[in-house]
Amino acid sequence: MQDLDYAEMLEIPAGTVTVTKKRSFFRRREQPREDLKERVVDSVNERVGAYVEGENLSDPPQKQSGKSIKFGRDRESTVLFCEMAAVCLIAMAIFLTNIFMPNSAINTFISSLVNPTKEVAEPQYNELTLSSVVGANSAADVVLADNGILSFTAEGAVYPVCDGTVASVTAAQNDTYVVKISHTSDFTSVITGLTNVYSGVGEKVCGNLPFAYSSGENEVTVSLYSGEELLSGITLSGAVPVWKQ
Repeated sequence: MQDLDYAEMLEIPAGTVTVTKKRSFFRRREQPREDLKERVVDSVNERVGAYVEGENLSDPPQKQSGKSIKFGRDRESTVLFCEMAAVCLIAMAIFLTNIFMPNSAINTFISSLVNPTKEVAEPQYNELTLSSVVGANSAADVVLADNGILSFTAEGAVYPVCDGTVASVTAAQNDTYVVKISHTSDFTSVITGLTNVYSGVGEKVCGNLPFAYSSGENEVTVSLYSGEELLSGITLSGAVPVWKQ
């Protein structure tokens, strides 16, 4: 009996039982012992049968799937809540930066999406600041003709009159070069008599950096144009050309 499980014990019907009857203080009418044993056996079998029918001990109870479904729903709800919270935080951050930091990077980015940047109007040629065509320490004597053409004859570096892009480089007589520089879509300059050119077509040039060299054997001339028109409305301040007021 010690080796049997409780479930196995319940499946074995009771066939016999030992009944020990205590003597009562008041003597009653004694019932036959065999009849008493049968009643006890029947009672036990009825209780065990009812228990086995009410609960099937051979199959362990299955876990309900409701918990997993509930867990899935809880997880989806948590993710949705986190997303909504993140959106609210971003909206609050944008609102606060609009108030306290109107020039912040995020406001600039959003403004660029809402209001596309308008094209900046190109400056007129006389709005540009001109620079010297020779170096600050150059001994070259820069001369301005009545027609507005600048010229000098000296050895040294040659500078553009202002920032721009090299439009063309053309070989000329006496092993010299002619360079055309575009400063705007309409304003250009043409430099002749150059011995060497350091910048190629399409390269940007700056007014404070030399782009060519003159050996001093040939005259270097600088002409300014607005479209096809030669500009003469300039004067010299030392070696620096400036626009006439």
